[in-house]
Amino acid sequence: MEISNGGIDNTGSIITIKGMLSLLMQSVDDEKNEKKVISLAMGDPTVHSCFHTTHVATEAVAEALLSEKFNGYAPTAGLPLTRRAIAEYLSRDLPYKLTPNDVFVTSGCTQAIDVAMALLSRPGANILLPRPGFPIYELSAAFRHIEVRHFDLLPDKGWEVDLDDIESLADQNTVALVIINPGNPCGNVYSYQHLQKLAETANKLKTLVIADEVYGHLVFGDKPFVPMGVFGSTVPILTLGSLSKRWIVPGWRLGWFVTTDPCGMFRKPKVVERMKKYFDILGDPATFIQAAVPSILQQPDEVFFKKTLNLLKQSVDICYNKIKEIPCISCPHKPEGSMAVMLKLNLSLLDDIIDDIDFCFKLAKEESVIILPGTAVGLKNWLRVTFAVDPYSLEECLDRIKSFYQRHAKQLQRY
Repeated sequence: MEISNGGIDNTGSIITIKGMLSLLMQSVDDEKNEKKVISLAMGDPTVHSCFHTTHVATEAVAEALLSEKFNGYAPTAGLPLTRRAIAEYLSRDLPYKLTPNDVFVTSGCTQAIDVAMALLSRPGANILLPRPGFPIYELSAAFRHIEVRHFDLLPDKGWEVDLDDIESLADQNTVALVIINPGNPCGNVYSYQHLQKLAETANKLKTLVIADEVYGHLVFGDKPFVPMGVFGSTVPILTLGSLSKRWIVPGWRLGWFVTTDPCGMFRKPKVVERMKKYFDILGDPATFIQAAVPSILQQPDEVFFKKTLNLLKQSVDICYNKIKEIPCISCPHKPEGSMAVMLKLNLSLLDDIIDDIDFCFKLAKEESVIILPGTAVGLKNWLRVTFAVDPYSLEECLDRIKSFYQRHAKQLQRY
């Protein structure tokens, strides 16, 4: 359990994923190492030719653009047809129907996160974030002067939330509990029962839930994806999502901020007015991208979805099996969803590695392999690996990590 000050002065100490990756890339020794750089650090599968979006999506965008009907500004909350399509898409998995008024279109899920922080900020506010988690939440909270309190995810329980931790951290100034499902960076998928307990706990603590479902439906284990909005009658929920991951179009920057709240807390006139006014100062996604959304969401390409899930499952199997050949890292929970996994680093088996950051920088320099130190996502001496990579590059990358381990293993471990 940890409590850190959330204020503007705290932003400088927060590590961002892009900032860390930039430093790691700088440490690659191009002169001494002729190996091609392979990155297992960014959740952008589009750099690999085996991952590409469906023709339904590209044709919808092309049609919207060529129509010349969507070259102007969109309403600040999003095109009405886009909001309606997102409401209908999300309603398929809910026991109630969303309306277009529940939906606000954002520039990716990152902007949806920042909108949530802005709307919840007030003097003395605190927010409960998962550890490990997605560092944009912490950075955005710091800019909004919201105190961050971290609750632990439990690796030996499939990265479930430590419910006791939540209850001990929350107080009358807690404005929200953030749940990321499917999990980034852990690759976990929460069961219906666990999500129900989380909703009941949030209700008991009188705080709303921010449900980050940017990896929604990207599941390939035994558990199905259950949207947090299913429990909207138990506790008010803000659902954040996007086209980025499921449709493999992160560069399109099309996300959503949705009030999945059948009891109507977010429909109070003052709340609605505040949301509308805040969206008035934001930049929207490109209008023609918004216009393509109805066709994309209303024509699900099941062959494309199945192919993507099969690729991810194949990559997970490769990753999970080859990690067993590298004694200094272990995987406590095989991923069931999303595109990332957390690996535990055993420093006692390494001779000259100080911590996870040292491991990653030396790996980048010696092997031209980029992986993210767990410190960047809140868990020191762990590693975060993205497995949304073509199988050949993934195997090559893990072979290089094995060679790196063999060079740095303590003398006793080499024989």
